[in-house]
Amino acid sequence: MDLLVAVREHGSISSAAKALGMSYRHVWGELKRWEQILGRTLIVWDKGQPARLNEFGEKLLWAERQAQARLAPQISALHAELERTFAVAFDNAAHVVPLYASHDDALAALQEHAVDLAKLHLDVSYVGSLDAISALNEGRCVMAGFHTRQQPVPGSRSERAYKPLLQPGQHKIIGFAQRQQGLIVPRGNPRGLRTLQDLLQPGLRYVNRGLGTGTRVLFDELLEEAGIDGGAITGYTRTEPSHKAVAHAVASGSADAGLGIASTAVHERLDFVPLITENYFLVCLKSTLELPATQALLALLQGDAWQERLARMPGYTPVRSGEVLSLSRMLPWWDFPDKADKPGRRAAG
Repeated sequence: MDLLVAVREHGSISSAAKALGMSYRHVWGELKRWEQILGRTLIVWDKGQPARLNEFGEKLLWAERQAQARLAPQISALHAELERTFAVAFDNAAHVVPLYASHDDALAALQEHAVDLAKLHLDVSYVGSLDAISALNEGRCVMAGFHTRQQPVPGSRSERAYKPLLQPGQHKIIGFAQRQQGLIVPRGNPRGLRTLQDLLQPGLRYVNRGLGTGTRVLFDELLEEAGIDGGAITGYTRTEPSHKAVAHAVASGSADAGLGIASTAVHERLDFVPLITENYFLVCLKSTLELPATQALLALLQGDAWQERLARMPGYTPVRSGEVLSLSRMLPWWDFPDKADKPGRRAAG
């Protein structure tokens, strides 16, 4: 492209070569080489006439300038992001936390907050809650994010899903936030939805979350408790990858309701029917709890600045953010024998 610009501005190969600090032979050879590659001529090669771009050469130069004009902001942003990324790599004071997590608006806000206020970079990959914990156990990340009901029920679908993946003594659970889950519905809630039973209304179109997501586990659990067969709900098998995608389906009119978080409904200017409060947890292996990056994240979560920002988000409450909690107390699914019942000791009669 530089060669084409030079030929257009200077009107000859020799003048273009001189302006570029190159030999005539090199510029002439390069132009001929590109004509062969493109299969089209670029220059009008009339003997005794000044060299000039032909129509294809002009169009090619115009296309390149159009692309530069349209992509310049993205290229600039990408350049800045690459600079920041490599700066972190060479900055001993900076920390990177690879985190696989269930999609959450507050987590996205934390990612921005961490970059703004601390040398902490959350490398977030959004996957389902079950996949996030599996990634942690397989060593693909050092932190995972998942969510369960505020008071998880023993024997529930949540227990059956999460218990095999979490082991007291091996995993450490960290408080992040409480949030509201409910039905995302159009403005004005035209169908008057209040409970899950209302999803059985004739003609109502539901949009679901995919298998392996925490929201799908929650929805199936609530249906199970209410005695509702998911197959009776029109749209039960239609799935979207995130809360935002569910909200878009409702906003576009292709669905009448979907389970999601309050903040997404508010952001998309939709109505929200709260159904349940749940805890969003972070979890790591005990062996990584004392890593500098993990400790930096805990300090950030405990800070007033983050907790004030979280409290301003619709549907969120900062509860024990950044505290290392008892896994067996927050998720009462494990039954440990009383010490008095150990072999060799008799229980009182």
